[in-house]
Parts: sequence; structure tokens; C-alpha cells
Amino acid sequence: MLRVGIAGALGRLGRVACAAVDAAEDLAVAATYSRGDDLDGFIASGLDVVLDCTVYPVTVDIARAAIAAHVPIVIGATGWKPDDLQALASQCLEARTPALLVPNFSFGALLMMRFAAQAARVFPQAEIIELHHDAKRDAPSGTAQLTAQRIAEAGAPQPPIHSVRLPGLVAHQEVMFGGAGETLTIRHDSLAREAYGRGIVAAIRAVPAQRGLVMGLDSILDDVVGDACGSR
Repeated sequence: MLRVGIAGALGRLGRVACAAVDAAEDLAVAATYSRGDDLDGFIASGLDVVLDCTVYPVTVDIARAAIAAHVPIVIGATGWKPDDLQALASQCLEARTPALLVPNFSFGALLMMRFAAQAARVFPQAEIIELHHDAKRDAPSGTAQLTAQRIAEAGAPQPPIHSVRLPGLVAHQEVMFGGAGETLTIRHDSLAREAYGRGIVAAIRAVPAQRGLVMGLDSILDDVVGDACGSR
């Protein structure tokens, strides 16, 4: 049984995370943290994994505290700056404690990024349109930035990103590719935040076995797919 501490448990993602962890037979919510609580006491409450569902820059302090205490952490907050990520990566290696930064816990979104990287080898010209609810603080989204990075890693130019913030939206992204006489659009829609539960649980289970700072769920997707196929 992994004892999980959930930071930001009262937020939108935090409430989904609490429900997903409670429903998993091998996980338990051992402590929660909200802004203004005792962070040191939260980290020191005998946790096996911290799940961070807060916002930037609070997320930076939580991650640093967890790694300093040698507690693996799954980071669901976006908005991290390059300097912050570089510092966290160094801290993870020095402390020999892993961190898994996940811009999007949806496996559908992860597959979208994989398909986009494959398509970029054939259609190198692309643009990304990401659409989120009007309360989302960061733009562009972490998912869009990671998608652009995956496309660039496939050898295509880094695509521009267009951000839309409107009430009524949840989380949506299109990657549009253009070629001679044709276009290809890859789209993913998160219609409810419950879509993130499966990825949250998988990330919590996987993070203790990681090394250093790992970006995204790519490293565990194949294992999850293999488990799903084996259970049929």
C-alpha cells in the first residue's frame, strides 16, 4: 500500500485525484495539503509519494521540499519555467529521488502527442491550437508545449501555438498538419476531468521506479497498455 500525500486536494484536479487514489486498492490518501498549511509537516507525514495538484509557483516549493525529503513526487501543475525545471532536475539527481512532471494525465492526450510526432515525419509544417476553460492561468498549456517539443524531436520545425480561453471549455487540443493538396488534423477532447484518474494512478505507481526528472507519461504508457491487454 503506497501512502500518497495530495497537495491541492481541494482544487479541480485534486478532487479527481483523491477519488482516483481512494478507488485504487494499492493506494491510500495519507495526507492532504492546501496553501497556508504546514508544508514541512505534510512532507514529513510518512509519505511514499507526493502528488502535486497545485499551481505555479506554489508547485516549485512543494517539489523542492519533497525531493529534499527523498519523497518521489508526481507534478500535475503546469507553468514551470525552464530555470525551475533545470534546478529541479539537478536536485533530483543529487538527492537520488525521482520526479515525474505530467502536463496532462489523459492517455488520450498522450496518444495524440505520439501520433503528432509520427505525423511530423511526413508533414513537417504544423500548428497547434489549444483550448481551455477561462480559469486556466497559464498559456500556452503544458500539453501544447510538450506536443511542440515532441514534434521538434521528430525532426520538424517547432510549430506555433495558439491559445483559446473561454467558459464552457474543459481541455481540448488540435494539431493541424499541412501538405501539398491535403491537411491532417489530430484532435483530443477532455470532456470531464474524470478522464485524468487512470493516468494519475498510473503515475503514482510508476514514479518510485523512475530516475531523475521525467517529463510526461511516455515512459509508462507501454506498460499500462501491456497490463490492459494482459487483463483481457
